[in-house]
Amino acid sequence: MSYEYVIFDFDGTLGDSKECGFKATEEAFKKMGLTIPKKETIEYYMGIPIEKSFKEMSNRALSQNEFDELLGLFRTSYKEYENDYLKIFPGIKELLTTLKTHKKVLFVVSSKKTDVLKRNLESLTISDYFTEIVGSDKVSNYKPDPEGIHYLLKKYSMNPVQTLIVGDAIFDIQMGKAAEVGTCGVTWGSHAKAELAKERPDLLIDEPKELLSWIG
Repeated sequence: MSYEYVIFDFDGTLGDSKECGFKATEEAFKKMGLTIPKKETIEYYMGIPIEKSFKEMSNRALSQNEFDELLGLFRTSYKEYENDYLKIFPGIKELLTTLKTHKKVLFVVSSKKTDVLKRNLESLTISDYFTEIVGSDKVSNYKPDPEGIHYLLKKYSMNPVQTLIVGDAIFDIQMGKAAEVGTCGVTWGSHAKAELAKERPDLLIDEPKELLSWIG
């Protein structure tokens, strides 16, 4: 299949932010006196915004003020850990360079806030590859809702048949299927290959370079 538009997830797909997420989540929950979620639980929910995942992981109901404080603690900790722990996955920059050479139009749809996403992409020196980045603050409905993809399809008059979403979580595949675009699961992120395969993505790859043989 020849795809002209490629939409990437960020966490677990372009950037390895797993350790940042672990440390910041554990620290925020501890400071709030909440039961610290298991690493497997934190990792599972990394594909959706903390505004949604933290409610799923909290061992008790939180008031709005408590919840806002929890989110604030996480964001402060995450920013502190970024310099030491946020890394680009091997082969990603080469993949992006090749895709741009072949005139593909690239985007990011992420569960992060747009300003944080922009900061992360800049720190990995890959922000210039993307025509637009869509953070959680640009949509009303979070992944796996397809709103982020629909926003891009409409704004750039993109043909869904020529559009591919690439992500490491089942939420990315579910979002892509709901938007009726092509879907590609990557196995180097948060969700296991078997979990991704159950969602029946159009492509399932183990290394970034594998995408090139499929994209046309």
